[in-house]
Amino acid sequence: MSAGMVIIGGGQAGGWAAKTLRDQGYNGSISIIADEPWDFYERPPLSKAALLQSDAPLARLFSEETQRALHLRWYRPVRAEQILPGQKQLLLNNGETLPYDKLLIATGSRPRWPDSAWQAHPRLMALRNWQDAQALKQALNQCRRLAVVGGGWIGLEIAASARSKGIDVTLFERQALLCQRSVNPQVSQALWQLHQQQGVDLQCDCGEIQLSDAAGYPQLTSAKTATQTFDLVVVGIGIELNLELAAQAGLAIDHGIVINGQGQTSDPAIFAAGDVARHPELGISLQSWAFAQNQAQVAAKAMLDATTADYQEIPWLWSDQYHCNIQILGLPAEGDTIHRPTASGGLWFTLDNQQRLQQLVAINDARTIKLAKRWIAAERVLDPAQLADTTFSLMTLR
Repeated sequence: MSAGMVIIGGGQAGGWAAKTLRDQGYNGSISIIADEPWDFYERPPLSKAALLQSDAPLARLFSEETQRALHLRWYRPVRAEQILPGQKQLLLNNGETLPYDKLLIATGSRPRWPDSAWQAHPRLMALRNWQDAQALKQALNQCRRLAVVGGGWIGLEIAASARSKGIDVTLFERQALLCQRSVNPQVSQALWQLHQQQGVDLQCDCGEIQLSDAAGYPQLTSAKTATQTFDLVVVGIGIELNLELAAQAGLAIDHGIVINGQGQTSDPAIFAAGDVARHPELGISLQSWAFAQNQAQVAAKAMLDATTADYQEIPWLWSDQYHCNIQILGLPAEGDTIHRPTASGGLWFTLDNQQRLQQLVAINDARTIKLAKRWIAAERVLDPAQLADTTFSLMTLR
């Protein structure tokens, strides 16, 4: 009797892997090991709609009818404790042993904390799952002064949501620029201006941030700022990949679980998808909605020994802040950046020394993002003067 497919992780990657298996005609057993009690759901709304809407529902990946039709065996809330590759078995924290034919690791990541004291303080929070979002929304309803530690995408989204609720926000970033690792300095400056215009007190290049306590309320001190007391502090300084199971199983790990273009790890029966999977071409971990979904679909097809093309999609992520939809296509790179202002936002093109597009950041311009995907795929040579000329139609470059 077949042991079936086992997926560790009930998030975006796990959900799309399960659905893809069924869409491809797999009729065997699919078991989902999830440490949360909820069905598959979207994480991007957690820092936006889930905080702003009083009755925001869980943003499920699939309708109840669709999910029921997948006929999944749920183990939740349950954690996988150990993988036994030689026996093709999984040990669960409820004492059960679960066999598998093929295994997919989609364990995601967890918030990084400066140290245990920060994590233990009752008025310090991080945002990763639905429960976090519900707790943070309730806390924000009682908050007048909020500190956000971390000037990356999650920090900026939480700052925007809090300002939209009328809360005074101070944002601390150790580095000199916002989102420094993912966009060029011109875009960082545009983000700074956006949040400054909305009334956020931005403290970049502030160095180490010290936490103290005043009658149960958190106090923060930095190299640039005197001690300030806040009602609440949200920490968004990055993530730690949940790689413990993969490491224990002896899988190759290097900036994530090493996979080939089809999501297969160094063990032929084990696959990985989502945050924990190292991008097969770029050699880095991508925290991206698109990567979690689309790379998981490729891995699921490969689990069925189906003939499928390697995952080769261009990195893409997005963020909603205030009135701005910000989309980032590609990765930051050395090269010239051309700014093209638009009525509703702006475009920032980064070209290499052969005038090929390496990254595009677009504010309120999804149409050009779609066009730029073709440019990158075709390695099209572009004219910087045309990109900068607002009278020139980019649509002529299809």
